[in-house]
Amino acid sequence: MPAQGKHRRPKSLSLGRGIAAVTTGGAVLALPVLGATTASAAPAHSVAAEKAVAPVSVTAQANSVTKAAPAKHSVVSGETLSKIAREYSVSGGWKKLYEGNRKAVGENPNLIHPGITLTIGAKAAAPSDAKPGKAAKAAPAAERTATAERADRSERTTAAPAAAPAAAAPATYTNDLDGWIKESLAVMAQHGIPGSYESIHRNIIRESSGNPNAINNWDSNAVKGTPSKGLLQVIDPTFQAYHVPGTSTDSYDPVANITAACNYAADRYGSIDNVFGAY
Repeated sequence: MPAQGKHRRPKSLSLGRGIAAVTTGGAVLALPVLGATTASAAPAHSVAAEKAVAPVSVTAQANSVTKAAPAKHSVVSGETLSKIAREYSVSGGWKKLYEGNRKAVGENPNLIHPGITLTIGAKAAAPSDAKPGKAAKAAPAAERTATAERADRSERTTAAPAAAPAAAAPATYTNDLDGWIKESLAVMAQHGIPGSYESIHRNIIRESSGNPNAINNWDSNAVKGTPSKGLLQVIDPTFQAYHVPGTSTDSYDPVANITAACNYAADRYGSIDNVFGAY
């Protein structure tokens, strides 16, 4: 019996170790399962959170892009860079606005022309990576271009001088009774002497029958030594008293004779139109 007990005791111990081993092994096997469960739960939570946050972030980015989009402004007469910068609350004022629109404005920020478009919020052009030597060579060309642009703007804004009116061609008249009357009427109009073509023609036909060299050597005037002469039979004293400047001083000259006679008739009768007989 003692021997059997001694023999059984090691088995019992061996069984205890086995149970302990199983228990320990069970713990070891359980830990990975628990660990795996915990590890797989965390990523699932993160994905859900990202899905919930993502739309908000995209919307915020879209709003940010919309707010940051540069605005366009078309310049109208009377505006300045300072005024426009204040209107749009440009950070940095007119200098910042000019830096972003230097190409459109030109070299003079004090001179902006109506109609050009400014970009509000535009960034100044980045400095070139060209070597100093190349930049130095390009400077004169840029200056020449700017000068040409200013000259071009000046030429466009300067109104072309009005063309001088063409000189009126001198009137020409025929060398006959019709032409003499018309030329006399033109001179009379310049001096404010009244008369019409019909009245002048009527009196000429009665007095001389249209002969510019006609002379009356038989009436009382002829007896006194001052015979009536020319188309409208004017005596020399009357011709000299009513001679119109710009016409011939020869009383036989058709235009001078008609004009002086009409001037006399206007002074005495109001107009040659009122003369229907000897005058």
